[in-house]
Order: sequence, then structure tokens, then C-alpha cells
Amino acid sequence: MKLSKRLEFIADHIDKVISLSDIGTDHGYIPLYALNKGLCEKAIASDINKDPLDKARLNALLEGMGDELEFRLGGGLEPLKEGEVQAVIIAGMGGKLIKDILEKDITKVDNLDYLILQPAQNPEGLREYLYTNDYEIIAEDLCKDDGKYYELFKVKRKKDENTELDSIYYEISPKLLMSKHPLMKEYLESKLENYNKILEAVSTEVNSDLANIKKVEIEEKIAVISSMINFL
Repeated sequence: MKLSKRLEFIADHIDKVISLSDIGTDHGYIPLYALNKGLCEKAIASDINKDPLDKARLNALLEGMGDELEFRLGGGLEPLKEGEVQAVIIAGMGGKLIKDILEKDITKVDNLDYLILQPAQNPEGLREYLYTNDYEIIAEDLCKDDGKYYELFKVKRKKDENTELDSIYYEISPKLLMSKHPLMKEYLESKLENYNKILEAVSTEVNSDLANIKKVEIEEKIAVISSMINFL
């Protein structure tokens, strides 16, 4: 089974466990891949909608998968029993929704060996939450698929593991920056281009205190991101 670049990127971060769950599984590609590669003995594919689960069931049938892959209808971690799996994957949804899912069932999160989180939007909000709410950041990574950048967080709960960062480092991973990730320079250049467009739009607004404050904030971000690019 051939995975998209984005899904293969997720799969590359799966450590071998007895059982794992893919939350918001869509077509069930990740748990099918993990089972076929021997990364787990059992997997639970869950989704809040019935249609994706039906597609996942069909794909499992075509792959010759049996009882080792279970399907559950429900939102977030709600379909899982506490301690039932060792790893959870949540991808393809916004950073705020991922945060809300974790917060809602935090005792289940506490018992996991690790989580792999790949937000489709608002990675900065999720990074701030993870860094400041008792999560050990095992790894961060970055990939580009079909012209879009995707950030990934591999984490686990760890008491008193909190790090307050300057706000810019919630938007731009300090780990990826310091390691000089191969995609980091072009990622930052895309950010810089976007902020320059925003600055241009703000500069055409009616002169006001709010517009001037916004303009100064964006100019500061442009300066910091430019210095990061020079560092790389």
C-alpha cells in the first residue's frame, strides 16, 4: 500500500508498540500500514463520521486484514478505554481541535507511551499548548506535500515538563531551527513572503493606532525571521 508523502511522514515516526489508535482515521491508511509493517499487533481506527470508517473497512478488506484492526465510531479519544493502546496518532485536523481532544481525555493521554500529532492548521497554537502543559517533546519534524508544509509533534505527558518560550518560537520550532532541518530555510522564506504580503496590506489601511501597532508587530516578525534565515 502506497502512502502519500504526508502519511508516510507520520508512519516514519511510529515506534513499535502492541497496540495503537488512529484518531480521525479517514481511509484507515495509517493503521493498515502499521499492521502490515509489524509496527503494532493491534490497531483501532476511529472517526467521528461513519462514511470514513466505512471506507477504512473496505480498505481493510482489500488488504486482507482481520480482527487485528478494529473500527470505532466516535469523537476524539472518547472511543478508547484507558490504557487500551500505547500510542495515539491524531492528524488532519486543526491544532486547537487537537488540543481540545487531548484536554478532554487527559487521563487517557497520561497513560500513553507517545502521541504523534500532525495539525493541518494552527501548529503554533498546539506547540504553545504542548510546551507549557506537561508534555515532553520527543521530536518535532517538518515535511512538504503538494506545496503545503506540515509540522509534526511526537510527545508524551511528563509532569513538570514546561518551557516558556518567546512567542515567535511557538510559531517557529526552536528544535527544527537549531538542528537546521533541511526544509527549514524554505519554510521560513515562505513565512517571510507571507508576512511581507500582510505588511503590504496593512500599510494600505486607514492610518490608525491599531493599524500602526499591527504594522510594528509584523515588521518585528519579519526582522526576526530574516535573522533566522541568515542563521541557516
